[in-house]
Order: sequence, then structure tokens, then C-alpha cells
Amino acid sequence: MSGDDTILVRRDGAIATVVLNRPDKLNALTRRMWIRLGEAFAELDADDALRCIVIRGAGTKAFAPGNDIAEFAAERSSVEQARAYGDDMRRAIEAIGGCRHPVVAQIHGICVGGGLEIAGLADLRICGESSRFGVPINKLGLVMAYAEIGALIALVGEPTALEILLEGRILDAREAHAKGLVTRVVADDQVEAEARATAQRIADGAPLVARWHKKFARRLRDGRPLSAAEYDEGFACFGTEDFQIGYRAFLAKQRPEFTGK
Repeated sequence: MSGDDTILVRRDGAIATVVLNRPDKLNALTRRMWIRLGEAFAELDADDALRCIVIRGAGTKAFAPGNDIAEFAAERSSVEQARAYGDDMRRAIEAIGGCRHPVVAQIHGICVGGGLEIAGLADLRICGESSRFGVPINKLGLVMAYAEIGALIALVGEPTALEILLEGRILDAREAHAKGLVTRVVADDQVEAEARATAQRIADGAPLVARWHKKFARRLRDGRPLSAAEYDEGFACFGTEDFQIGYRAFLAKQRPEFTGK
């Protein structure tokens, strides 16, 4: 990975933490950050030893307030520039959304615009009671491109996605939870502990099973009928070492130590 410290990747055993690291700008996203984010998730996706990824913003004031508007004059002031910028965003979105490992978003404070797009790609999203959400880009004259809006629709459905985009309202944590934008709301000072405990519970489970569940859930978004081979894959777990470990540990009333094989 490059020396750019606006995206940090930390490892703690089988859990990786990806940090949006511009605390002086509330972690506002730059084009370079989108590029690095895509690179980081591509590298993590390839790591067989990994079992869970936590993504968060630096500090406790914000996950991210969206893209840094100050950068637009140099990076996003024309259709041609916007297309190149959008390609970098799309690659990052595809890398996060396509990651085979479970992803937990640890959300402190503001989670708006591109920040919400990133958090929405996580499998589980845990926020604090004071967190705020929204995509008020109608006030900037900006459109959410296909890759971005597709992820939002997959998360909350078309009617809610359009409500968020057409009104441009900022939602509190309670409403965000009711609409499915977040999985769990906890006290502000418990967000990190809850996200970490969630990641640990995931990491303690069978990693192949977690990856299969993600794969199956994504596949079921597609309206095409499942093939015979796809149906059969639902039984492949019975041929794994982890299944042998898991059911023997259950019978022995012991904690399983999965190997990922």
C-alpha cells in the first residue's frame, strides 16, 4: 500500500479496521481517498486469513460528511472531470460491495453523502444516538450516479432511496434505523465497543460460512433463477473441516476453533 495516510488499514488478528483519516476535515472524502479505499478493499478481499473488516472515520465527530467540495474546482468541475472522478468512486464502491468478508460500519456522528454511500455498503451498520444521515446533493445540483444509487436502493428499496434523494433531508439515528439505513443504534460512547464486539462475534464464527452467506445474499438480489450448481453450493459446507469442528464442538459443549478450511 502507498504512504498516503488518509486511508489507514490496521490489523488485529483476523479483524481489519479501515479508517477514513481526515479528522481535521471531518473525514471529508477526496478523490485520492476513493482510489485508496478501492485499493485497500481489493487487498483485504484477497486475504484468506481475514474474517471481518470494520470501517470507520477517524475520531468521534463524523464517519464522513461526503466528498470534499473544496476539491471540486480542480477535480470535478466539468463533465469530463466528473466522469473520471466517478470512475474512481465506482471502483471503490464495487470493491467494498463485492468484498467477500463481512464488513461492519462503525458510525460516529455525521454520515452524509458519500459517507452514507460507503457505510451503506457494509453488511452491518452500528451508529450512535446522535448520528445523522442523508444525501442532500439536490442542494448542490448533483446527481447520484448509477453505481451509487444502486447500492442505496439495494439497502433501503427504491421508495426510501428516492425519499432520501428527492427531499435531501437529514435523518436522525432513530429514523435512519426505522428506514433500514442502520442496523443498530447504541449510546454514543458505546459505538466503538459494540462495533468491535460485533466484529469479534463474526470472526469467532466459521469464515467460509460467512463468505457463503454474503455470496448467497448478493446472488438473491438478482432475479435470474438459480442454477443446479448454485443450489448444490448450499450444501458444500458439509464437506468442510469447519463443519466437522463446529458440530463436534457443539456436541461436546465446547467453543469451536474454526480453521477456515
